Amino acid sequence: MDLQKLLLTFFGTGLSPKAPGTVGSFAALIVAIPVIYFLGIESLSMLTLAITIIGIFEINRYENKVKEHDAQEIVIDEVAGMWLTLIIAYPIGVGVGYDFGVILSFVLSFLAFRLFDIWKPSTIGWIDRKVEGGLGVMGDDILAGLAGGLLAGIILIGLDKLI
Repeated sequence: MDLQKLLLTFFGTGLSPKAPGTVGSFAALIVAIPVIYFLGIESLSMLTLAITIIGIFEINRYENKVKEHDAQEIVIDEVAGMWLTLIIAYPIGVGVGYDFGVILSFVLSFLAFRLFDIWKPSTIGWIDRKVEGGLGVMGDDILAGLAGGLLAGIILIGLDKLI
């Protein structure tokens, strides 16, 4: 496997025969947890920005090579979206008044991101259908990450008000 495919499949997780997007999102969560704990949320933010920009250009190159748009094995977009969800929800989970806020922020981030990534409502679906190349592949997952982060954050804050 060449370096480009290693990146785009997030170390091969996109090659999963079943639900490669979910497997890639879960792998992104597993990688993000030690990054957050040892390097901080700022480092995860910089990594997210870097893989988003690199992903757009590498997806364009890959699509030109394989002549297929949004190939199923490409999951670097799920990684960027999942990490963006965590960037929004994790600080809220840290700040809530209950003990399990951080763990809940991880769980809700995964579930909320997958919800919006699969459902693709509104602009998320429009970008997925209409925008070509790497920007389209990455764009819908970035918006799904934003929506997922907001949903997870709202739930975390709502629980904080109730508990």
